[in-house]
Amino acid sequence: MPWNTQGGGGGGPWGQGPSGGGGGGRSGGPGTPPDLEDLIRKGQDRLKTVLPQGGGGKSPWIIGLIALGALWAFNSFHTIQADEQGVVLRLGEFQRTVAPGLQFAAWPVETMETLPVEAVNQINFGGDGNSTSSQMLAGDQNLVDIRFTVQWKIADPTNYLFNVREQERLVRTVAESAMREVVGRTPAEEIRTRGRFEAQQQVRELTQAALENYQSGISILGVQLEKADPPPQVIDAFEEVQRAEQNQNRFIREAEQYRNQVLGQSRGEASKIVEDAKAYTARVVNEAEGEAQRFKSIYEEYAKAKDVTRKRLFLEMMEDVMSKSNKVIVEGNAGGQGGSGVVPYLPLPEIQKRQQQSSGGNQ
Repeated sequence: MPWNTQGGGGGGPWGQGPSGGGGGGRSGGPGTPPDLEDLIRKGQDRLKTVLPQGGGGKSPWIIGLIALGALWAFNSFHTIQADEQGVVLRLGEFQRTVAPGLQFAAWPVETMETLPVEAVNQINFGGDGNSTSSQMLAGDQNLVDIRFTVQWKIADPTNYLFNVREQERLVRTVAESAMREVVGRTPAEEIRTRGRFEAQQQVRELTQAALENYQSGISILGVQLEKADPPPQVIDAFEEVQRAEQNQNRFIREAEQYRNQVLGQSRGEASKIVEDAKAYTARVVNEAEGEAQRFKSIYEEYAKAKDVTRKRLFLEMMEDVMSKSNKVIVEGNAGGQGGSGVVPYLPLPEIQKRQQQSSGGNQ
């Protein structure tokens, strides 16, 4: 920044003229910090009205003091934004942390470092054209092409400034190492499917534990595993294997479905047969018990009156036999002599009809 010294005249700094002299104002509008070079130039102009005509030899010293004062104020007052936090250093040694707002640090003895503690930083791994760095060896000795992101923020400004260097590089190295460890002990198929969420959690925990061990002042907000595919060189063969495995799983499910269907039907039929057998057993047993009980009842009655029982059985049997046969009962005369006046009739047409029906049924 140039320093201009102009001779003659004088005036008060910051636009304040002497009593009875011309007045002035601050440079810039309200709320706008003054430009240091413009401030110095206006201060020189005001000094011309203050210093006597013979005092031209003293003006460079006063101008220098004013310039140093302005430079000291400019470097001592700092505005800390709402998402930042300030760290005051005295001769390079930590002194205190300051909150957002206008803060003071006595320059050059003290300096102010501002850190965006609320800002969320993101680091991307893989997908940068370098396929070798993103390939990792899984637990089943298969290569996996990994792409993931890590989000982090500053948790402790003091540790962040004094304990580690190249903080973003540290986060990248630790996160990549943690991901390789998790992938190395997990099968490739699991890291691609059901084990993805668990892998993200493990990587986050391992990374956070390592950063806390270094006292880095960094907090890991999350790890997102975006891709876990086979290497591009073998992706076609892998997809073919995947389709074959899917077909195999489909055939297995269809076979299991058919087995369950047939097994269910067989079990139903077996249960039905068993229930029918149980019902038949119960029916036969009940019928046998009923017949036995009936026989006992008949025997008891028979033992009481054998002649009556025999006659009743004979009549019941004759009734049963005779009811099934064609018969004609012709009574004789009252005197016991034959010839009742009945004309014998031989039904030849009826006999022929019966013979024809009989011969047709046999055919």
